[in-house]
Amino acid sequence: MRRVRYEHSGGPEVLFTEDAPVPVPGPGELLVHVAAAGVTLPVVRKVREPREPIALGGEIAGEVVSTGEGVSGYAPGDRVTGLCFGHGYADYAVLHAAMASPVPDGASAADAVALVRSGLVAYGALDAARPAAGEAALVTAAASGVGHLALQLARLRGAARVVGAASDNGGGSGKADFLRSLGADEVITYDEETWGEPVDYVLDAVGGDLLTPAVRALAPHGRLVAYSSGGGTVQAYDLLVGAKSAIGFQMALIARGRPAVYEAWRRELWRLFAAKELRPAVHARFALEDAAKAHEVIEARSNLGKVVLIP
Repeated sequence: MRRVRYEHSGGPEVLFTEDAPVPVPGPGELLVHVAAAGVTLPVVRKVREPREPIALGGEIAGEVVSTGEGVSGYAPGDRVTGLCFGHGYADYAVLHAAMASPVPDGASAADAVALVRSGLVAYGALDAARPAAGEAALVTAAASGVGHLALQLARLRGAARVVGAASDNGGGSGKADFLRSLGADEVITYDEETWGEPVDYVLDAVGGDLLTPAVRALAPHGRLVAYSSGGGTVQAYDLLVGAKSAIGFQMALIARGRPAVYEAWRRELWRLFAAKELRPAVHARFALEDAAKAHEVIEARSNLGKVVLIP
């Protein structure tokens, strides 16, 4: 089979495709013939980190080929999606059964990759904000794989005003039209002096220097939910003067510690998809051999929705 990996840190140019043996599923694992694999900013960032190379994992979707010892509920031929911690940029990948969920009829593998993991992060970050009907919401990285779903979910959870924030990307990127088509009332860019009228909560996927204007955009008693791998610092005084809150959200803690909640969120995402109330967008599909091009799109922040590899 083919898989993509790298041997030293760097940009997209360090990725290469190689032949590798088909993996064997261990206890509690599924061997999946990959039909789609998601490309995420955290994985793209890790390739640049000066550390030992990691397996390029992430969201995958495809058909179960075989199962390891102790697996129940899945059989060869089932269509599944889930988070792969090993090599996901590959023709075949191993997926732990606890991280898998069925792909319903009517949904493609690309739909599943765009919806489930990104949707779970979006849903969880929104839940952490404790949204109330009639509030105003702001979503950073709003055109990203997670952000474009968070924007829609905020509206579905009762937000009266939804603001999408995105990088300018040199203009002409189509982000403003894309976000408005998903229900954004306003679209701002990060370099604007003010981010408009205050909002009740911000869902932030960027971090870094953007945390300061994100807190500033909050109304008194507003909540910032940070779920970015980009780090950054929030000044305590900026929270104090407006009785604002900063909340951290990590999907892995929910998956490991609250599996019933994790599963309930998954079911709700598929329900919203089936009802055509939630629209996952796939920006581009790349072959495995073009994984470097997929990483370039993510690094340029030019994607409108999810970037997917199609082995």
